[in-house]
Amino acid sequence: MDPIGFQNPYRIVDLHIPLSQLSIFLSFTGVFLGLMAFQMPFVILMTMMGIIALAGIVVNNGVVLLDYTQLLIDRKSEELKLASGTLLDKNEATLAIIEGGTARLRPVILTAITTVLGLIPLAIGLNIDFFSLFSEWDPKIYIGGDNVIFWGPLAWTVIFGLTFATFLTLVIVPATFSIVYSIKLWVKKIL
Repeated sequence: MDPIGFQNPYRIVDLHIPLSQLSIFLSFTGVFLGLMAFQMPFVILMTMMGIIALAGIVVNNGVVLLDYTQLLIDRKSEELKLASGTLLDKNEATLAIIEGGTARLRPVILTAITTVLGLIPLAIGLNIDFFSLFSEWDPKIYIGGDNVIFWGPLAWTVIFGLTFATFLTLVIVPATFSIVYSIKLWVKKIL
């Protein structure tokens, strides 16, 4: 096994990417539920830009989770000295999925929390006049203004979608991986 842990360079063809993209649909659900719950308008340009940015963040969370889980499965297969192409049994794979989810829980949640907290000033329109802060020692802090009309929908879109999708990604993506792995075992047994 090479230092990164990839035994098969064509493993990307496996189901990691489609499963990690499942979180995009979870984030769409979070965006629309958040906009409806807080009765915010769907601003076409900025909300769609937020959805595109959100897709990248959420897919990254899914990829981090699934790639580490697959790395644990590969390591366990090597430890058990299984032949190439042989799958782990369901119990071993389930333990690897649980361990992968546990190990990647903190990085995924920290990424989401820092992104959400970083976007709150943009969402509420927190303004600080840095020029007057350094020249007159008066920051002239105020909330609202013209920039929140433009940037607010983008920030709220990412906040709603990321909050909703992060927690569902940590549950639904590993569960779907487990279901797909069970199907692969079943197909392998038939063939």
